[in-house]
Amino acid sequence: MTVYDCDQHKNECKQRYRSIFAGLLALIVVILLVILLIWLILRPTKPSFILQDATVYAFNVSQQPSLLTTAFQVTISSRNPNARIGVYYEKLDVYASYMNQQITLPTLLPSAYQGHNDVIVWSPFLYGNSVPVAPYLAMSLIQDQNAGLVLVNIKIDGRVKWKVGTWISGKYHLWVNCPAYITFGSGGNGIPVGPAIKYQLASSCRVDV
Repeated sequence: MTVYDCDQHKNECKQRYRSIFAGLLALIVVILLVILLIWLILRPTKPSFILQDATVYAFNVSQQPSLLTTAFQVTISSRNPNARIGVYYEKLDVYASYMNQQITLPTLLPSAYQGHNDVIVWSPFLYGNSVPVAPYLAMSLIQDQNAGLVLVNIKIDGRVKWKVGTWISGKYHLWVNCPAYITFGSGGNGIPVGPAIKYQLASSCRVDV
């Protein structure tokens, strides 16, 4: 075999590899364009959340030292407004906060799949036993209790995935913030349930994905 034949063989191999690479690249581009078109056509809408009620078993604050003990059970519903897109919920942590300070331990909600226009309801318990809080927060809480109204935020931090047909997207960060207005004193609107007080809230939540 001459040097010319060897060079010609190498050129043919290079051209063959380039053709294979170009074909694979074109296939990947087509697949990505199809996914993008499906995404743009379907336009997934983020799920809506409602804080239906909150049952308060304990809500005690002390100033010296500044400690807060709380126990809640909350009912949260989620609705998938999409007609063609399903939602997977994963690693959802729910907890209560006051003035942006977490006051309960996070409770892990069970993972779930939500079909088209489906509704899911969770009823987790939230606890915080002698949680240290800043002195100004303890004072603010006592003032709010004396005034008869305390704003507690029920928050959810987790991940969601979208499902279109057999295709499942990557994970997206889900952030939910639900305001809960808890009343105290003679003007309270809670309903006694044994040792607890239940508040019907039907509060819309802010949802970010």
